[in-house]
Amino acid sequence: MKRILFFTLFFFLTIPEISAQKNASLKRGNPEAEGISSKAILNFLDRAEKEIDALHSYMIVKNGKVVSEGWWSPYNPQSPHQLYSLSKGFISTAIGFAVQEGLFSIDDIVISFFPDDVPENPNWNLKNLRIRDLLTMSTGHIESALSKKDRQKENWVKAFLAKKIELMPGSYGKYNSPASYMLSAIIQKTTGQTVVDYLKNRFFIPLGIQSPEWDTCPRGINIDFGMHLNTEDIAKFGQFYLKEGMWNNKQLLSKEWIHMATSKQVSNGSLPDNDFTQGFGFQFWMSRHNSYRADGMYSQYCLILPDHEMVIAITSGAHDMQKVLNVIWETILPPFEIKKVVEDSNSISLLRKKNNSLSLKYVISDIEIDRFKKNFSFQKNTVGVKSIIFNFNKNKHQIKIEMDDGQESIIIGNGEFLKSELQNHLPYTKKNGKGIVSYGISEDKLRKISTSGGWINNNEYKMISFLYETTTRVVYNFIFEGKKLIWKTFVDHALYSSNEIQILKSI
Repeated sequence: MKRILFFTLFFFLTIPEISAQKNASLKRGNPEAEGISSKAILNFLDRAEKEIDALHSYMIVKNGKVVSEGWWSPYNPQSPHQLYSLSKGFISTAIGFAVQEGLFSIDDIVISFFPDDVPENPNWNLKNLRIRDLLTMSTGHIESALSKKDRQKENWVKAFLAKKIELMPGSYGKYNSPASYMLSAIIQKTTGQTVVDYLKNRFFIPLGIQSPEWDTCPRGINIDFGMHLNTEDIAKFGQFYLKEGMWNNKQLLSKEWIHMATSKQVSNGSLPDNDFTQGFGFQFWMSRHNSYRADGMYSQYCLILPDHEMVIAITSGAHDMQKVLNVIWETILPPFEIKKVVEDSNSISLLRKKNNSLSLKYVISDIEIDRFKKNFSFQKNTVGVKSIIFNFNKNKHQIKIEMDDGQESIIIGNGEFLKSELQNHLPYTKKNGKGIVSYGISEDKLRKISTSGGWINNNEYKMISFLYETTTRVVYNFIFEGKKLIWKTFVDHALYSSNEIQILKSI
């Protein structure tokens, strides 16, 4: 009897999981059938590769169907990607569910949730700071409410509340990432769950989003820029908002909340051609062309275009975020002015081939050296590198790096990217024991790399590694001068990295 009861209970508990898995993927369609030109998408891809450094993936959903998608090798459909502040849209979603369930109101006072962390003699502005002000990033702070130093502390909530609020909350819109962290902390305080756990049965399982990863602060609260998802899951998030909180004919989150969250609540400027001055909702940016979006550093995008029944999901490592949007506006949107899209079999075929052959730039070399084997040692250094061994032949390029915390072996692709699973991390992706890829990021993200390399002249070898679950690219240039090695390093698209060339010389 107990055994029957156990399996009955197990069955009912896993129904949501089974149901989610059944309809986990978005439907697929072809562009022209859904009213979008394959030629326009090809134009978008061509311009993106020429003008943007560099997209990692894209997915276009039109009328509920994925009409085009692609991943630039070594990025792939399965691996989660670092989202940075695109995470904030999910925090807003959690707040929406909590308000819907009556756990609190957006006009509740922030310090009422954290009585033990309130400073002595809080000023009038802090006493009147509301959840609404956190949602709209109109907290009244002139500078960020959490510095890098604050984020090294145990209690980020206390550090936030201790920061002076100079202006009346609600009166001044200024991007303030720690406001999103405070929303996450409020969810955890009121529900006893992290944002990611709170959303599991309410949002992730119904949408077929499996086990999202989300970095935490020292106290275990999901941070304001710490989520990792694959491209299709980002697109599902956008489709959920496009359909005003409905999924599989079930209203999960109220339309009223969706409308408030994705409408202009505060002004953040008035430049007509700038997508970062069109207004701000509840953690969502307003964009041109009657669109809105959740976005993250280095051009992570979930762009929703209600007028065209379309969602565009993008992951990338691109500094110029406005440029990415400009290319979309100038390539994808103009064809919509044509009422009927004529099917173009040639463009459809070219788009399919293009999507299947996307790759980031790898090292191209015409120089072949049959065999190269050298070993170099280094004096004690802040990076913790002790020695490096180069072992190249016609069939295989491999380097081994001896560091303070162990040895790393890296296989290097010749004219392609090859993956390696590290024991710890690449040199220069940590600083003073802290990951410079991102504060709070899982150590596993530092271990997963994909690498290409080659001789760029007879004395210099270039190696490019992508940490392919992050935005980060690491470029090593090894310059051989007689018995000496000059090792130049550039780490790009990494939060808190110096963006300067680092030089290490052998002894």
